[in-house]
Amino acid sequence: MPIRKDSKDRYVEVELRRGEEPLWMRCGACGELVFRRRLRENNYICPRCGAYFFLTAQERIAALVDPDTFQDLTLPLESDDPLKFSDRKPYADRLREARESTGLSDAVMVGKGKIGDHEVILAVMDFRFIGGSMGVVVGEQLAHAMDVAVEARVPFVLVVASGGARVQEGVLSLLQMAKTVAARGRLARAGVPYIAVLTYPSTGGVMASIASLADVTLAEQGALIGFAGPRVIQQTTGEKLPPGFQRARYALEHGLVDGVVPREGLREELMQVLDVLAGVPHGG
Repeated sequence: MPIRKDSKDRYVEVELRRGEEPLWMRCGACGELVFRRRLRENNYICPRCGAYFFLTAQERIAALVDPDTFQDLTLPLESDDPLKFSDRKPYADRLREARESTGLSDAVMVGKGKIGDHEVILAVMDFRFIGGSMGVVVGEQLAHAMDVAVEARVPFVLVVASGGARVQEGVLSLLQMAKTVAARGRLARAGVPYIAVLTYPSTGGVMASIASLADVTLAEQGALIGFAGPRVIQQTTGEKLPPGFQRARYALEHGLVDGVVPREGLREELMQVLDVLAGVPHGG
């Protein structure tokens, strides 16, 4: 999804494919048809208008981690269907389709890698997988990642891209809020730093739990950050919301995040934060 200021336009993948990957992509914000390789080299930012496209978990990892240092530590777990839930389609079908379309077992990847030669444990959420929602497996993967960070005594970095708890798993998904908060407590007691990177979107139960408890919180430029959506809030309160409400800049101005960083600067910003946490001296 390209994001420029308050744009909610969606991009359209043009059906010119080699294998499973589209050769060209059209920006929904300006209509530009962009060669995918050029888009990749530009951090998936439209070269014409600057709008952001969604990144997959794999693309986000490639953009942040030093080359050839990432080791996948994702547990071999898959969600089942404890409630036999069905809305427009059965939950079991949604899971199967999400796995087939993303190549992921669920909505997060976990691994070990280096960012600017600093070893980190990294968890990256993927919005393509049922809106990046947190069910039992996502909660378990995040807790696993934080426990690995405690054991290795290296910083934990979470990249958030989630609509919140996974309603298809009912109260079991809500329990993941408590599970991940407890794991975050273990990080704190061990003195292991936790850095959160909030992207579009960072909302719902994920934002109400693990995403809001970092030692350092960065927001990607254009991120949507909040609990309930603006429309729900406005309908509930009957109040007109201020301009830019729940956007990254608004969150910075109101103390919710420590910095707003353009996508192309995120890796460098993380390197600087990790330098500070490691006590690396800088000239000045």
